[in-house]
Amino acid sequence: MNTNLSELVSAIQSRVNFSGSVFVEDKDKVLVNINFGYANRSDQLENNSTTRFGIASGCKLFTAIAICQLVEAEKISFDSKLSDFRNIDFKNFDDKVTVHHLLSHTSGIPDYFDEDIMDDFEELWVNNPMYQIRNLKDFLPMFQNNPMKSEIGESFHYNNAGYILLGLIVEQATGLEFSDYVQKYIFNKAGMSKSGYFSFDCLPQNTALGYIDNPDGTWKTNIYSLPVKGGSDGGAFVTANDMVKLWNALLNYQLLNETYTNRLLSAHTQVNESGFYGYGIWIKKKTNNSILKYHIMGYDPGVSFHSAYYPDLSTKVVVCSNKSAGAFDIMSSIEQKLTKNM
Repeated sequence: MNTNLSELVSAIQSRVNFSGSVFVEDKDKVLVNINFGYANRSDQLENNSTTRFGIASGCKLFTAIAICQLVEAEKISFDSKLSDFRNIDFKNFDDKVTVHHLLSHTSGIPDYFDEDIMDDFEELWVNNPMYQIRNLKDFLPMFQNNPMKSEIGESFHYNNAGYILLGLIVEQATGLEFSDYVQKYIFNKAGMSKSGYFSFDCLPQNTALGYIDNPDGTWKTNIYSLPVKGGSDGGAFVTANDMVKLWNALLNYQLLNETYTNRLLSAHTQVNESGFYGYGIWIKKKTNNSILKYHIMGYDPGVSFHSAYYPDLSTKVVVCSNKSAGAFDIMSSIEQKLTKNM
């Protein structure tokens, strides 16, 4: 274990009261495998190296892999339109929206959680009780009748609803529930034996509860802040080590062939000066236009998650937290240490 890196993580943890798991792997060598805080505060059950954590929108990478697998199998195309799928009918949506637009957040369709309108994710459940959201189709009434937000391809606009539609496309193309497809064709193939889409009311052993801390020092769990079961826009549970297995399987072409792996990892739209988006994955470039990192992230009430692969270093980093904040502080400190001489 890299002592200096572990000491750095511990120092940041003490400053931000981080709760979760941190795993860093350089090629096949584990540099950091360290855990903090409680998976269950009431019973004081500590987080450990096999604790499962919710990763919110980090799951969009799984959805993108699933779609690319179906394109590779010639069941759908990146140019397939929403109008090609009989179980998806949106009278107000532009019928030229394609799978590519949905994957790259350039479709212009409305989102069910629009940050321009709502500040608090929990506002969603006032009129749509979270305990009724168990399947992808349960999200549809929250956005399917709204008008387009912008023109197709006009700009990048991060969109959870677009990934809900991609999950429905997976279900129609395969006849499987989305979570079952991911379990069979991604988690199992990557050896992610402890990961899955679990319901809040039926969590397996050693799964961290998500905690929301209040300013006065009190806290609550996030079971009434999120849908009962995650889907194609987010909400799976993974261990930090399983997430490294996902990176390894993806980069070694065990989930997609080289052509479609490269397609997924290509920059399809520019987000800011150095930031780009591929399919389900963020890409940060250096000033010479080479890749600094491929990364994914996720935030929900009681969840913060970051993970990245640094190609020049062959290093994977995973930071899972069962609090609403903290993962970014750990991740950015590790990245600064790893890349200071790059």
